This record gives sequence, C-alpha cells and structure tokens, in this order.
Amino acid sequence: MKSKPNNSISRRNFVKRSTLATTGLLSTTLPVGAMAHVNAEKKLKIALVGCGGRGTGAIVQALKADENTELVAMADAFQDRVEKSLQAVQEHFDGEKKINVKPKHQFSGFDAYKKAIDLADVVILTTPPGFRPYHFEYAINNGKHVFMEKPVATDPVGVRKVLEVARMAKQKKLNVVVGLQRHYQQKYLDLYEKVKAGKIGRITGGQVYWNSRGVWVRERQPGQTEMEYQMRNWYYFNWLCGDHILEQHIHNIDVANWFIGGYPTQAQGMGGRQVRNGKDHGEIFDHHFVEFTYDTGAIISSQCRHQTGCMRRVDENIQGTEGSMLTQKGTLSDLDGNEIYKYKKDVLNEPNPYQVEHDQLFASIRNGGVIADAENGAMSTLTAIMGRMATYSGKVITWDQALNSDLQIMPAEVDWSSNPPTLPDSNGLYPIPTPGITEF
Repeated sequence: MKSKPNNSISRRNFVKRSTLATTGLLSTTLPVGAMAHVNAEKKLKIALVGCGGRGTGAIVQALKADENTELVAMADAFQDRVEKSLQAVQEHFDGEKKINVKPKHQFSGFDAYKKAIDLADVVILTTPPGFRPYHFEYAINNGKHVFMEKPVATDPVGVRKVLEVARMAKQKKLNVVVGLQRHYQQKYLDLYEKVKAGKIGRITGGQVYWNSRGVWVRERQPGQTEMEYQMRNWYYFNWLCGDHILEQHIHNIDVANWFIGGYPTQAQGMGGRQVRNGKDHGEIFDHHFVEFTYDTGAIISSQCRHQTGCMRRVDENIQGTEGSMLTQKGTLSDLDGNEIYKYKKDVLNEPNPYQVEHDQLFASIRNGGVIADAENGAMSTLTAIMGRMATYSGKVITWDQALNSDLQIMPAEVDWSSNPPTLPDSNGLYPIPTPGITEF
C-alpha cells in the first residue's frame, strides 16, 4: 500500500470537521429573501452529461422538479446514446416546452461534457463513475449546481479530488446532491430518527446486503476497438465502474455509515468469481463479503453478489444494545424480538425518493440554500473502495491507508486512440485480482 505521508488525511480529523446529515442541507450567509426573488424569476438551464438509462431518468426527474427549467444540452461518449436519450425525454414531455436541445448542442466524445456544462446553470452527471471527479471539478470550477450519481469515484485519488472540489462548492455556495436517495426516502428518514433517539440503544453491529442476479452484458461487436468495447460494457471494468461492491452496494454501506454516524476504521473480507467469470465479465468479482469495523466497536457485515439462482436481497439490518432494526420491513424490535415500532407506508402519498432529491435540489437553488452532499458521497464511496481493496488483496485495510493511497485506476485523460488501463491477454481474458497476491 503506497501512501502520501506529507499530504495524508486522517479519518479522525475528517470526522471531527464534518457530520453525517440526512441530506447535507446547510444554511447560507446570503440574504435568503433576495436570493429567492432573483432565482425564482430565472429559467434554469440544465445539461445532462451521461445519456444512459439512469441519466435519462434523472433528467426527467430534474425537469419535473421545477416548472421554470429547460434541457439545453446533452453529452455522452457516444452520439447514438445522446439521440436515444433525447428521443425518450421528448416523448415523456410531449407537448411541454421543456426541451430545447439544438442539434449543435448534442455533444459526443470524451470532451463533450465541457461543452454541455458551459451552457447550463444546473448539471446532471450520470456517466460511468470513473469520470465523476473530473466532470464534477469542471462543473464547480465553472459555477454550476450539480446532481451527480453515486459512486463519485473509482479510486482513492478520485475520492480526494471530490473532497477538494466539495469544499470549493461550499465556498461558492453551490448546491450538490448525490444520488444516495435513501437519504431522501421517508421510511429511512423515519427509522433514522427513531434510532438516533435511542429506540434500539447504542448500535453494536449490523448486516447490509445487495444480493442480486447481476446486470446487463453487452457483447463485443465486430470492428470495436478495445476502448469502445470497454466503454460500452463499462460495468465490468474497474477504472470505469469500480466493481459492484462500489457501484451498487454503496447504497447499503452508506446506510450503515449514516445510522452509525461515522466511517469505519478498517475492513477485511473475501471475494471472487465463480459464476460471472467469462470474457464478457471483464475483471470484476461476482461476490464480496466484508467486515467493516467502526471506532465505536460496531461491526457491519457487508455482502453483495451477482449470481443467478441464489437468494436475492437488498436490505440493511442494524442491531443495538436494546433492540434491532430491519429497514425493508420498516420495523424496530426489542431484544426478545417483539416488534416495538413499524413504519406505516402510505402507498398513495409516499414520494419517490429519486424525485425528492431533485425536488430538494431545485427548491434549494430557488430559496438560496446550499445542499452539500458531496463529502458524504465521497466518504461512502471510499468505504466501498476500502472493502474492494480488502477482498481483492485478502488483507486488513485501514481507513487512513485507503484514503491516502496512491491507487489511481482511472486515467486523468482518455481518448478514442488510447488503450484502456486493463487489456485482455491472447485468450481474451482480463487479469483478475488474486487474494494473497494482489497488492495496492
């Protein structure tokens, strides 16, 4: 494990200067009334950077969040994805004057994000997460409010960049929402308040899960370069995705951090490839199991799996000195297993948390507030990266080792003529991490 002792950031110092808020909503020193008046009359121009399925859904939610908005620019590595996404958004808002994306403002390529961001007031960042630190930096440097999907990086170098830019965003009083939508979900907020009030006592441990059958596979097409193949099949390459412990399981890991009120001091675990281990599955594992230890003594057991025919579960359980919590069931129980509280979901009126995070972003922009989700997004991203480092290496990884690691798997710059960081061998197979051998 390499580290940068002269620029190291300790977990203790970070936790001392930041807190885990439910949404990161901060107050601003600017006159709220004046700010609200100015912002209320301005038509907010939005740019979408990353035109896949999540990006298309996010831009629809952003446009629905505020009546006085319009989509003015779109960017993606691939032009066909821009066109497909634009068509879907136009069909959704058929007849509404929400879409104003001229052909010259439909950008593609690795530098397309800059051209789109330059035209907007608010930016939606939904590319593969390896690009997130650089896109986020450009947006904040240019004074844009941001919604960005989780995770926010794929390596510790990227995490540190996001932390640096997050501080700049707060200084500029720019809103940043990260797509860890459980922080905007009524059931989680309700259960969090109950746990925070001591209903199950002091948290001693828990279990978090993202066990599923896995995601799509996009087969290699004739004539594709290696760069295009990996960009199209990005989920299976760590420089772009970071493995599914990061890309998906971050949601559950983040809940553990949130409810405990801090970040783990160390991680150890195991993982590998048993089922999804073909040429089309790149370099990622299909299962991970990690124990995260916190300075309170709490231990969270984390498991995620991409295997068909197995138990499927996406959930979080928390145990305390006086009881336990099950998030999917929405219940609290005492030490004897007797239910002491159940969240009553109002199906007709329960707001969609994916929509709520955009609603709150645009309301904060209009009202002169500042939402600052980026620091927690970065630190929960690092928690999942630390778990990946532990399963890949088979070693105990400390928080400070992970945070200060020189590991950089995402290049600062790429283009269509460059080789990806990972290349297949003569048999078309990619190098796979080997516990006990792989080092960081």
